[in-house]
Amino acid sequence: MATKRIEINPMQLLHWGPIIALSVIFLISAASVRNTLMWWPIFTLGGVINLMTFLLWNVLTLYNYLLAAFKGPGFVPLGWEPEEEEDKQYLQYCNLCEGYKSPRSHHCRKCDRCVIKMDHHCPWINTCCGHFNHGNFTWFLFFAPIGCVHALFILIPSTYRAINWQYYFYYTREPVVYLGLFGFIGTMFAIGLAVGVTLAVGMLYVIQMRSIIKNETGIESWIIEKALDRDRDDDEEFIYPYNLGWKANLAEVFTWTGYPKSDGVVWNVREECNQFTLTIEQIQQKAQKRERTFEYSIVEDYSGAWFPITKGCRVCIRFPCTDEPRIPVTKGDKVLVTRWKRHWLYGTRLKREGEIQEGSTKKRYRGWFPRRCAVEVICDDQNHAGEDINENKKDK
Repeated sequence: MATKRIEINPMQLLHWGPIIALSVIFLISAASVRNTLMWWPIFTLGGVINLMTFLLWNVLTLYNYLLAAFKGPGFVPLGWEPEEEEDKQYLQYCNLCEGYKSPRSHHCRKCDRCVIKMDHHCPWINTCCGHFNHGNFTWFLFFAPIGCVHALFILIPSTYRAINWQYYFYYTREPVVYLGLFGFIGTMFAIGLAVGVTLAVGMLYVIQMRSIIKNETGIESWIIEKALDRDRDDDEEFIYPYNLGWKANLAEVFTWTGYPKSDGVVWNVREECNQFTLTIEQIQQKAQKRERTFEYSIVEDYSGAWFPITKGCRVCIRFPCTDEPRIPVTKGDKVLVTRWKRHWLYGTRLKREGEIQEGSTKKRYRGWFPRRCAVEVICDDQNHAGEDINENKKDK
């Protein structure tokens, strides 16, 4: 289903995420090379080994970064359908891609495509971390902190020697490190960046390795959590189908060919499960989610601003801590709400009559909006449920 051919599109790097990421790598590398050439010149064997080792970390970091960006996660073809007609009942249909979602795939609103084994959308590579680039992305998270730690072992001693350059010039025969004002500022800035990258990227590496060892993505972890807590009609226990044991899980992602084992449609699963165990669970969870949907009518206009000052200080201060979109609404709109906080609601705005006539069937209007802009529409058969849900909303 999914192609393994790498399509190099330089325009993908013309985004704030890759620009910042590559700039940080370049600044740390440039400062480290400049300092190491003064502190540990390459006319000694140790200097050559030190420089070559540091450049090796740089090459491995950039190699895996660019592969993760250009290789991409793998996308489900638009309009995709399973080979067997009967399998459609076990799969979710994506209205935006006008096709079925293969097992373990999810629609990314930023890529605007269904992504195979989607973990998350990463702004630093300007694409999703998913099936085909998960291994390279994890290797990038591994080599970047190692290179930064090596850079710190170069930059910190070099800074010390630069501050005390007179001592090394008059009383020793060791090489003198002279930075100057701008060189000193640049070196201190590089030290700060190296510390930040080591901590932040190192933590991301640990998170990704924990996911790979369990053979589950960040999205699937959320599905599993809901599956274990969900009320079931029978006493059957939910079993996650893709956890094959930590060794086999690692072998699913890290291979000598650089590409994972699965083709993105058929996956290796546990003996007591089948290819559709997780997708069936997702369908059941979404059915329960629709049962918890409440209709709201908009009574105040909202522009979609992240900090709507006109809606009050509490709305601005207690905003949802998520990158999910905000949707503009106008008086008279109808919204189907599925999640809520004390001052915000999350739901899907029903299309207005003009939008239906225009035939904009693919566009979806879903996101957060201030609670004060809407009132709940209570039907006779929802009165009792509405009372219960209002209590829960007050608690939140």
